[in-house]
Amino acid sequence: MDFADGGGKIDMRRRWNWRLWVGCVFFLLGVFSYPFLARFPVTRDFPWVNLLLFCAGGILLTFGLVRAYAEPQIYRGKIFGSALAAIGVFFVSLFAYEIFYVLRQVPRSAHAPRVGEKAPDFALPDQTGKRVSLHDLTSPRGAVLIFYRGHW
Repeated sequence: MDFADGGGKIDMRRRWNWRLWVGCVFFLLGVFSYPFLARFPVTRDFPWVNLLLFCAGGILLTFGLVRAYAEPQIYRGKIFGSALAAIGVFFVSLFAYEIFYVLRQVPRSAHAPRVGEKAPDFALPDQTGKRVSLHDLTSPRGAVLIFYRGHW
């Protein structure tokens, strides 16, 4: 809709509020990139990249909502932006619950060896299927065992 203003025209079409959409994309990247980023130890132990994506998405969504509510005649997104923000908060809450609570619920092992304790002798198959015992692998100086407790 164009209005004449002293000989000039003013364009009154509403503009696309890109901050809302890009913020939503950042939220989705933060949630769905974790399975890929969990392959690397630097991002598996603490999901700092995902948290940075969530922060960037939250900032963009906030600025987009402020823009949509402050200038609704120019920018779109009051209703849709609010819905995107609610969905983003839901995804962040679900992610935080899964990563910081559910995945930390690995049960303690009462019979796991402690640091410095002598390990009992055991035998396991190697990559060719031949059984190898701990006693066969130890040298006069000892052996280093690394225990990784998984939760499958």
